[in-house]
Amino acid sequence: MAPARRSRRAPPKEPSPVPSSSPDLSDPEEVPEEPEQASSPISDPPSDVEDLDSAINGRDGVDNNDDDGPKESLQFNEQLSWKPGKPIPVSTLIPRLRRLLDELSDMDQERVDPESLTDVAASLAHRNLLQHRDSGVRAFVAACLSDVLRICAPNAPFSSDQVNMIFSLFIRDIIPALKDPGDTYHAQHKYVLVSLSEVKSILLVLEIEGGDELFLRLTSACFDTISILSSQDAEGNVPRDVEHHMTHIMITLIDESPGIPALVIDSIMAQFLRALPPGGLKNRLDRSDDSSQSNLLPKKIPAAYIMAKNICTDCPEKMSRYVSQYFSDVIIDATSLSRGQNEDEEEAPAGPSESDLHNIRQAHHLIRELWRAVPIVLQNVIPQVEAELSADNASLRQLATETLGDMISGIGAAGPPPPPIMDPCQYPQWRMDDELPVHPSQTVLNSPSAVLSFSQVHPTVYHSFINRQNDKVSAIRAAWALSVGYIISTSAGNTGISREEEGKLVQALSTKMLEYDEKVRLAAIKAIDIFNIKDVVNKLGYYGGVEQEGSVLAILADRCRDRKPAVRVEAMVSLGKLWSVAAGEIAAEHDLVSPCLGGIPSRIIEVYYTGDPESIAILDRVLLEYIIPLGFPPRKSKKNSQTAAINYDSDKVRAERILQLVRSLSDKAKRAFFAMQARQPAMMPPVIAYIRQCELYNGGVIEANEDRVTANLNGVIKWLSGRLPDQPKAQADLERFAKVNERRYYALVKYAIDINNDFKTIHDAIRELVKRVNGEGKCSGVMDTLLPLIYQTACITFNKSHLASFMEFSQSNKNGLGPAAHEVLGEISQRNPAVFKSHIGELCKSLVEQAPTREKPNDPSVVDVLKACASYAKTETEDMPQDSKFLETMKNYALYGRPPKAAKYALNIILSSKDTEAEETARSILRRIMKEWKYGAPNFLNHLACISQLALMKPNITEDYDKEILDMTIQQLLLQVKGEAKDTDPSWVDDGDMDEELQAKLLALKILTNNLRATADLDDSKERIAAVFKLLRTLITKDGELCKTKDTPKYHRSRLVLAAAHLMLKLCCESRFDPYLSPNDFNNLAFVAQHGESAVRHRFVEKLQKYLATNELAPRFYTIVFLTAFEPVATFKERLGTWIDARARFFVERSKPVLEPAICRLISLLAHHPDYSNDAGNLIDHARYLLYYISHVVTEDNLGLVLRYVERTKQTLDAINPASSENIYVICDLALALLRKWQEKKGWSIQVYANKVGLPIGLFSALPSHKVAVEIAEKQYLPEGLEESLDGLLRSVDRKKKRKTADERHDQPAKRTKSVKLPSREKTPKSRTKSTPRSHSAPKKSRKSRTRDQWGSDVDADFEGPGREVERRKSGRSRSGRTSTYVERDSSEDDEEMLDGVAEWSYLDENGKPKRAMPKNDEESEDEEDEDEDEDNLTTPKKSSVANTKKPAAKVNGNDTDSSLSEISDMDVSSSDEADDGAEQAPVQKRSARRR
Repeated sequence: MAPARRSRRAPPKEPSPVPSSSPDLSDPEEVPEEPEQASSPISDPPSDVEDLDSAINGRDGVDNNDDDGPKESLQFNEQLSWKPGKPIPVSTLIPRLRRLLDELSDMDQERVDPESLTDVAASLAHRNLLQHRDSGVRAFVAACLSDVLRICAPNAPFSSDQVNMIFSLFIRDIIPALKDPGDTYHAQHKYVLVSLSEVKSILLVLEIEGGDELFLRLTSACFDTISILSSQDAEGNVPRDVEHHMTHIMITLIDESPGIPALVIDSIMAQFLRALPPGGLKNRLDRSDDSSQSNLLPKKIPAAYIMAKNICTDCPEKMSRYVSQYFSDVIIDATSLSRGQNEDEEEAPAGPSESDLHNIRQAHHLIRELWRAVPIVLQNVIPQVEAELSADNASLRQLATETLGDMISGIGAAGPPPPPIMDPCQYPQWRMDDELPVHPSQTVLNSPSAVLSFSQVHPTVYHSFINRQNDKVSAIRAAWALSVGYIISTSAGNTGISREEEGKLVQALSTKMLEYDEKVRLAAIKAIDIFNIKDVVNKLGYYGGVEQEGSVLAILADRCRDRKPAVRVEAMVSLGKLWSVAAGEIAAEHDLVSPCLGGIPSRIIEVYYTGDPESIAILDRVLLEYIIPLGFPPRKSKKNSQTAAINYDSDKVRAERILQLVRSLSDKAKRAFFAMQARQPAMMPPVIAYIRQCELYNGGVIEANEDRVTANLNGVIKWLSGRLPDQPKAQADLERFAKVNERRYYALVKYAIDINNDFKTIHDAIRELVKRVNGEGKCSGVMDTLLPLIYQTACITFNKSHLASFMEFSQSNKNGLGPAAHEVLGEISQRNPAVFKSHIGELCKSLVEQAPTREKPNDPSVVDVLKACASYAKTETEDMPQDSKFLETMKNYALYGRPPKAAKYALNIILSSKDTEAEETARSILRRIMKEWKYGAPNFLNHLACISQLALMKPNITEDYDKEILDMTIQQLLLQVKGEAKDTDPSWVDDGDMDEELQAKLLALKILTNNLRATADLDDSKERIAAVFKLLRTLITKDGELCKTKDTPKYHRSRLVLAAAHLMLKLCCESRFDPYLSPNDFNNLAFVAQHGESAVRHRFVEKLQKYLATNELAPRFYTIVFLTAFEPVATFKERLGTWIDARARFFVERSKPVLEPAICRLISLLAHHPDYSNDAGNLIDHARYLLYYISHVVTEDNLGLVLRYVERTKQTLDAINPASSENIYVICDLALALLRKWQEKKGWSIQVYANKVGLPIGLFSALPSHKVAVEIAEKQYLPEGLEESLDGLLRSVDRKKKRKTADERHDQPAKRTKSVKLPSREKTPKSRTKSTPRSHSAPKKSRKSRTRDQWGSDVDADFEGPGREVERRKSGRSRSGRTSTYVERDSSEDDEEMLDGVAEWSYLDENGKPKRAMPKNDEESEDEEDEDEDEDNLTTPKKSSVANTKKPAAKVNGNDTDSSLSEISDMDVSSSDEADDGAEQAPVQKRSARRR
């Protein structure tokens, strides 16, 4: 035994007879220790331990090392043992033991005769004392025995059994008793502990039989005692001296032990698992979303944990060896199981069992924690974990991947840190210099921290971990992606990571977002959620922002359009949170934050263009819960410490956030955002009708008309559910909501969607509704359906509470938000002017204050207010001022307002009252104008704008001046060229750059068409109508050139062509003018979609889309859309393709075959195309038009109908030019071949359409005889070898679709403008060699088997297109001269396709009956043509909807008169202009040459 370290010790005093709650020590100079956390290593004992040591050594300063003098003998001679049946009373025994302890503690080992202690030692080691029932006796006996061991060291005067019993007393009674500092004998207990630690008498345990068991019991007792002491303290502290001495005892035993029992190692290792949350960790991919477990973790490191850590730190070599063996028993055995068994052993397990995996997981938790605490003991364990990376069993590989990832990140058994706090409603908004808030559940245990850099200490293992990114199992790649997120965000456990290595990891994370497996993509997105806002900017943003192609943030934004809903949701929510937190710095244009995250809203809102109901529902929630959340800014309250001391206008703060959002949006996203707000007035009637029907339904207890009420309710539910993602669930939820019959719910829905309520009322209603419905068991899950409807219906974003702030920003341009405010006010006035109701008085007052005069112009920003008042006056005339002063103000705006469009709005306001005073004011305006009616007069553009509006709204006022007006518009403006054309002139100018002459010509065209539209009796105006149509036709066919003496500037011509096309469409929106558009005129108008100037064709097609979506144009105009097959601007073509798909789905859902008959008109249009010729190369170009139609329209269900129309078309003559009928037959055969090949490619079955179909009059006429019809049907008109080329065309479609789907972003396809030849960038799939003859003969076969009156066939096709990247048509018009006429700038302008789904719906009234949605408001385009549409309702009738006017299909007679065509076809009535059809072809060719 090692010698004692000190020779004398001061014994503790005998405790007082009455136990005290305070820890009195037997030595009066000893004081109780203050509980503190024991964290210092053993080698540096705390100061109170040194004080105790000085007390043990004695207080008299005697030199303990003096060896001179005689040996002392023990003087104590009192009786400590007794005879059986006659025990010594405790009251006697304890004082004797106290006296003995006093004497023993004063003895010096070097001066005492050990023989004198023999009797006392024998008495103390007797069972009567060691097992005495009184704890005080045992405490003094233990103290005395500890001194005897000290004095007699190294030869203990006890037998082996006695030593065993003595240390059993120490371990069983003394050490556990230390858990109670208030114990009466606490001083004696601590005295024994110090003696065991200082004297090292504990080493006797290693020399006796059964020592291993005592070692284990001692280990357990020490850890248990420390844990109990820690739990008793509110802060988790323990007495430092107790912890120090227990740790020292354990270190002494481990150092001196020749072999440490395995159970002791288990006990030490178990202390590190105290960091494990109760219940263990959840699935790795789920745990980052749940921080509830972290709330159960201790806030400080457990004392037993620290004790085990200190043991491992002070005994590194020995502990390393035993720890390695400890893990070998678990890991290596399991790994060997995973490598497979002998094939002959059929009953042998194929891998580790669930029990084995559970043990392995526990071991890996321990490894993680050991790496955080004492990585030195794992030097032999890490290779074992690396071996698991190559195990055959996927579970082991995944576990090893997760473990190594956490070790590199410094994540221990407690799991990862909770996700960063990102409050989208935070106000004041976060700044880059602010400290980030700490999550309440974050503790020292789950805060990532590593002692060593894993990549530097174990580089080989680190690279093995990196290689797991390519594992064949998707779950392992997903775990790897999440681990990399933690590595980057924690900077490898705060050990630091080089920028180069960080870049590699970020790039790898980006790659995982593009994985084909959705679990991997989802995990990679969740890895982004790990980063706090500063790390996103500094670490991820360093490699590029959201708008930089290929950056990790840009790829994250791409996932907003992912195929899988879960990935889309995660990406959109993640981006929404980032932008909401960074909005303050983005608004301040921070150098790092703004480029990094500023483009997020655009990327999210562009999801609207997908048209997917589920994506749009997600978008609504992300927009109103993250980007501009309902709770922003938080309401001021005493409970909210952030806002209590801040004075702010919440409505103004929210309005500023909305304007900041609008300003940050791209043009494409901005149109989508405004379209989302435009749904509100359209969605309100059906939702109100639903609530009304719920009230009438009364939970099923209906008072009257039960069948009618039930039918109405089911009808409105069916309509609403059809606008939601999961239609069956939505329908069931709405039915349940109706059956609950809770009137408060219905009232809250009404409050939420009432346009007259302020934002606070709406927010409170939604919040209460969510709380109530979610708390109702019968309505569980109903809010998943109801909330999207409320978000679409409630006036949340453009609320009346925000109007005052919008107007203030529009005037002050504070923070550069003026333009955004103008746009917002314009949208409100255009889409939902009723919002202005509470502010109309203030708006009118501001107009009066800023009224212009001849000498003083107005502020141009006032035009927004003027437009808002004009929009509001159309429906709420009684709220507008009627006094003469206000009318005079409007008169000034009409005559002198800037810009000139102010005149239009002013006249709309004046004429909205419809009284005599308003009409007299309009007459006075006209008289004033006619006094200065000459070109170049002051305010001449205002004069033209006024006459244009008066000609539409009050034609009786202008008819007296018709001659002067026509002379000015035609002779002096349209037929004259004032300026000089230059070769350097641009081909297009924006609206703000148009010169006065161009603006005047555009207004002149509007005057002519408005005058025509206001005509009530067309019979008396046929000549005027014909003249206007001829003027517009000439502008289109002659490319905007009317002057015979001078050349018109190029940008004038482009603008005039576009204006003529727009006005012709507008005239055709009225059914009475549609017959005046001859087939030849229609063709010329259609070719505008292929104009060489991108702005012309794009704006023309956008206008066409708008009129078609609102059912204002006849279905024949859908044909024009398919001429965009060669559109070179890929983004525009892609959006248009999406729109066509949406319209096709719309008609399919309503069983209305509208697009199927368009194939007949498309065939006619292609047959008369200026580029048509019979050579194979040209026909391939025409095939691409047909394939564009087929890919977007044809499905398996309508394939037969489309085939029927094509075959029926081949049995006619060309009514436009009968001599060229063969062109029709060639295109028909081309269409039939493509349809057959498409059917074979898709693997569809043909269902023959047996009914008769009608063809449009004016395009086709009957054949002279049945014999001619048979000859034409049997003849093939396609050139030989063309079918093989068609196979190549279809293969090219597949290649382009593959390239497109490689990335979910469809924004940047390749642009091609020259070559007609199909590209072959990729290896094409094998084609079926026998497909050509089969598809060639199929139509002939069907014709032979049918009778004379049967012209049917069958076909169908999917909506997926033939590749949106097809290059634009290079027509014959450009083959001589320049290489291409269609090279143009890329346009980011987008169509208004998102509004189409609103305007076309047939809404329901309160009784569930269909009705029109809403009166259409004006829509202001760049040239402002659409702003007259509401006025049209006042003057001329509109063309009715196709759905409401067309009859079911009827049989077609032999003459093809088609007098009662189905709704899928409309008439072309021949007009007087048809005689000039042949003459019109020459201008078309001339126009083609000019475009070169």
